[in-house]
Amino acid sequence: MDRFSGQKSAVHYLHPPIDPYDQRMLDVGEGHKVYLEQSGNPHGVPVVVLHGGPGGGCSPAMRRYFDPRYYRIILFDQRGCGRSRPHASVVDNTTWHLVRDIELIRQTLDIDSWYVFGGSWGATLALIYAEAHPEAVKGLVLRGVFLATQKELDWFYGGGAGKFWPETWARFADLIPAEEHGDYIAAYNKRLFCGDLRVETQYAKAWAQWENALASVYSNGHGGDSPGEYARAFSRLENHYFTHRAFLEEDGQILRDVGKIAHLPGVIVQGRYDMICPPDAAWNLARLWPNADLRMIRNAGHALSEPGISAELVRVMDQIAEEGGLA
Repeated sequence: MDRFSGQKSAVHYLHPPIDPYDQRMLDVGEGHKVYLEQSGNPHGVPVVVLHGGPGGGCSPAMRRYFDPRYYRIILFDQRGCGRSRPHASVVDNTTWHLVRDIELIRQTLDIDSWYVFGGSWGATLALIYAEAHPEAVKGLVLRGVFLATQKELDWFYGGGAGKFWPETWARFADLIPAEEHGDYIAAYNKRLFCGDLRVETQYAKAWAQWENALASVYSNGHGGDSPGEYARAFSRLENHYFTHRAFLEEDGQILRDVGKIAHLPGVIVQGRYDMICPPDAAWNLARLWPNADLRMIRNAGHALSEPGISAELVRVMDQIAEEGGLA
């Protein structure tokens, strides 16, 4: 879940813009090529940024959370989105393909271990990756935790969040016939993959608008009108992953396996009023993870660009730079 909304109110907390020194398309197999970039200090401490969605893509603004004098900043667009190709494709596109891609990037760039920075779906992927490859991770910095459980999907796509935003939920739900209201993820899946580009784009925009409308605590309930190409990739990929419950072995797998990262340090930055990924997921994760530092941000929702969240993430990354690592 999630994409960077670029609110100007957060800009003064961020490091100055910096251009990448390395941009490439990396062949990861199965016909997929992912966009990969590096910026900052080529000899610095490596940090890989995992964007939200699935399907959100990375943005230049994501570089600004890291001091470029200290960090070697690695961003990439996950399979099927952003500048990666084929666009909006769900073929050979699963969580485990993405975990393999992250490892391939690390090995291609000759990195022994790195910090993993991710929010929303990016936090999900960061946790799954770290549990699969703990030896490759120095520490994790997470925001807006999503554990990919049925409970969380039911909250956001089953009417839970809609009780706080009934008029916004109605715009999402009313596009689906009453007889399909028992499973909105399945109902949207039928339309997002119907083969008619016009219909797919219409429902993709509605799917994206529902999420974007609830991203900020300052929301007016309108998610804006995303470009059709972006919305189609974002919504198809997100729906594909949620239809398959993130391709996990069982519900609650991330918490089941948290012992594999018990020794790793981590910081969790969570908006107190996050409507997309409610705070109990972050709380439950922190209770089971001995080295996690949970920081609840008052008056903040889900978006990376919430001022309090942006400020705290910059503070965390600057502290790592100043102290030489997470405690």
